[in-house]
Order: sequence, then C-alpha cells, then structure tokens
Amino acid sequence: MIDIKQIRENPQIYKKAAVDKHLTVDIKQLLKLDHFLRNYKNQLQDIATEKNAIGKSIPKLNGEDKKAQLDKLSQLKKTEAAINDEINKNQPQFDRILLEIAQPADDDVPLGKDDTENIEIRKEGEIRKFDFQPKDHIELGLALGIIDIERGVKLAGTRNYFLKGDGALLHWAVLRFAVDCMVAKGYVPLSVPLLVKDEAMLGTGFFPGAEEQTYRIEKDNVNLAGTAEVPMTAYHSGEVLNASELPKKYIAMSSCFRREAGSAGKDTYGLYRIHQFDKVEQVVICENNVELSNKFHEEILANSEQVMQALQLPYRIVNVCTGDLGRGQAKKFDIETWMPSRKNYCETHSASKFYDFQARRMNLRYKDSATKKNLFCHTLNNTVIASPRVLIPILELYQNADGSISIPKVLQPYMGGRKQIG
Repeated sequence: MIDIKQIRENPQIYKKAAVDKHLTVDIKQLLKLDHFLRNYKNQLQDIATEKNAIGKSIPKLNGEDKKAQLDKLSQLKKTEAAINDEINKNQPQFDRILLEIAQPADDDVPLGKDDTENIEIRKEGEIRKFDFQPKDHIELGLALGIIDIERGVKLAGTRNYFLKGDGALLHWAVLRFAVDCMVAKGYVPLSVPLLVKDEAMLGTGFFPGAEEQTYRIEKDNVNLAGTAEVPMTAYHSGEVLNASELPKKYIAMSSCFRREAGSAGKDTYGLYRIHQFDKVEQVVICENNVELSNKFHEEILANSEQVMQALQLPYRIVNVCTGDLGRGQAKKFDIETWMPSRKNYCETHSASKFYDFQARRMNLRYKDSATKKNLFCHTLNNTVIASPRVLIPILELYQNADGSISIPKVLQPYMGGRKQIG
C-alpha cells in the first residue's frame, strides 16, 4: 500500500506507475474521496471540541441558557451522526482504490507489456549438446516409472500428477538440499501454515488481484497459500520490532497451490504449469533503507544462483519489465533455466523487492534506533527452488543414452549415495 500523503503530493507518479504496469486505477476518484473524507473528519474533530466545551458549560447554566445549550448539543449529535454515515458510505471505496495503487518501478526497470519484453542481464552455464536423440521429462519419467500423470489426473483433474519411487526421492532431495544451503547461510527455517486468512493475502499484496488464482475455502474464510511468501512475510504483521532484530531472514519449505485460472490450453504438457507443487522460499525483512533493500535483493538472487550452480543447471538472469511486475514490486529478477524439451530458458525463480509496500499494508514496523520513531520495514523474497518444475531440466539435462538419469553430485547424499536412476 502507498502512503496517501505521497499520492496527494505526486499523483502523476502513481498514474504513470499504473500505466507502466498496465493496471487500471482511478486516482482522480481516490483523491476526490480523500478530500471529502478529510473534510468530514475535520468536521468531526470540530464537533467533538464543541461538544466537549458545551458539556463542561452545562452544569454551570440554568433555565433558558441551559436549554439552549442542550438543544445545540442535540443538533451537534445529529450532525455528527450524518457525517459518520457519509464516512461509512465513502470509506470502503477509498480503501479499495488505495489498495489498488501500484508501487512505482525502479528507474532501471525496463518498460514493457509482458514477459516477452524482459531484458536479459547475463547467462550462466553451458547448454548441453546431446550426441543422441534426447527425451523429454515425461517420456523419461514414464519409462523409469517415476512420474504418473494419468493417475494424478484420474484422482484430482488436469494439471495433477504423482511422483513415484525415485521421482519422489529426487523431488525431496532437491528441496532438502536447498533448505540445507539456506540454513547454512543463517536463514531461520519456518514450518508455515498452508491456510491463511484474507488479512495475510491483503497484507502481502496478493489481494486484490490474485483472487482468481487462489483456492479459497469458503466455509472457513481461509485461503490455500500459493507461496510460503504469504505466511512468512505476514509472520510479524501488526508488530513493532526493534532495529537490533533486523534483518529477519527466513526460509520455508511448503506446498503451494495455484488455480492457474486463465491458462486453459497453456503449458498443459508435463510438470511446468501445475496446481500443486513444493517450494523453498526465502524472505528478508529489513530496515527502511533503499541501499539495504538493493543489497538484500542482490543477496537473495545470489543465494538462488548458488543452488543452481551447485546443481550445474544452465540459466539466465532477466530484469523483469514493468508489464510483468506485480502491483507491489519495485523490481524483480527472474532466473530462467534451460529446458531442452521447451527449447528455451523458462522461469524457475522470481526475486522481488517491495520496499515498504507490504509492510505498510501489514502494519509491520520497527523502532528506529536513531530517531526513536516507528518506521515501516522493507520486505523482499525469492524462490530458492521449486519442484517439480526444476525436475524438468534436471531429468532432461542429466539423461543418458540408455534412458537412465545421472543424479547431480550434490543430490547424491540425499539419495543414499546413488549416482544414477535407471
């Protein structure tokens, strides 16, 4: 959420942010409502002051003077009620539009309409050249008996699957390796709730906007989280932390759920776009300082790159354009991993920087040691690894001519020391 004072002072900045991010927001109506509400609330303050003065004077009055003041007090209460009615009618619309205001992108974020206009920063690793006809991950998985799409669809519908035997073990090995890497860096592991209230979805910026992508449990008014970012970032919502506690660095391994609404017919083959997956996510909560945010943005990106380099998977880093940024993100780096069957680099990680956008919505603050004022924190997050999507490049790039899969060296200890799935 954006501070309304900043919008009053520089509305053009936020109009431009909406245009750049291809979002529709009625800032003119927001400012109109803001003017009305501030006027109403000032009137309420004046009425409260006048009521207080009359209340003090009445015991000292008699006769007509007392009656006149009582009549005036009665009229003030009626006016007060009418103004409160107007506030109650207009406040919800003001709150709704304010939640829709987009965070302006950093100056070095490229302008663009969608992910096709993201800008490549660099490539890492060599793309494997095969001396045999390679198979895709589903062909490999079915032949080895480690992936079962048919029974997944039978039990849960499209975009569902079973990982079986060594497929399940490889999936867990990737996740456990990522967790161990992050714990070694000092990140605190959390086991998080998968069901979260609307307040957590609003606080992290997924609502409004991602309702159609979210599995909602209507009976209990809770939602299945699409990422551990939601419960981890909201963990300290409503709190005032001490500056000495910051930064907070957390990781969580959790199942994630996404409806993939609007993606009918898109990426229907294989394990790329599915309804349920597991992810190791990293979150940083730091002081309200742009330089610190930039530093931690580079850090969380480097953390994920180290995991990818350890797995020896070729990837590239892209600077995500404005049209592919979310409402709250000031800047985002994506890691895209080479997937032979898709003949392209495909998104596997997203490193996002929010400044105080999320913290302001969650009322997450810290007491500044110098000024002793309560300031809103900055928040950042990034995928460490997401599986089974990352199994696509692992299976396809580590395949052998005989149909077996070599296990990446760093995963072998998690697979009982074995070097191959065959």
